Amino acid sequence: MAELQQHRVQEAVDTMMKSLEKENIRKMQELMFKCSANCCEDTQASMQQVHQCIDRCHAPLAQAQALVTSELEKFQDRLARCTMHCNDKAKDSIDAGSKELQVKRQLESCVTKCVDDHMHLIPTMTKKMKESLSSIGK
Repeated sequence: MAELQQHRVQEAVDTMMKSLEKENIRKMQELMFKCSANCCEDTQASMQQVHQCIDRCHAPLAQAQALVTSELEKFQDRLARCTMHCNDKAKDSIDAGSKELQVKRQLESCVTKCVDDHMHLIPTMTKKMKESLSSIGK
């Protein structure tokens, strides 16, 4: 993918991740640590019970991290498939005898369209993840 286009996607994803971290993940981390501390305060519990309690405290955050990772992977896979399609079209054009400069422009245009199309998906993906994160642990 062209460097500029890659940078555009990275910036948008970074902004989304910062928003998710500040508005959702950080609160979940706070609750996890408070919950874990409460587990440790139970002087009647066995070591195994304390560990099980801590594991239960960590579960919502682990679930949240898995959800975010899964959504990002799906997004990256879709974008990669789109850019692979552009590469295939460019290769087909070269094989058909098109001029290199023309094919390069066609490839850049195709990749830019992929990025534009996928940039429009980020707000919806963010909303979906925030809704899912809000429902975890409730």
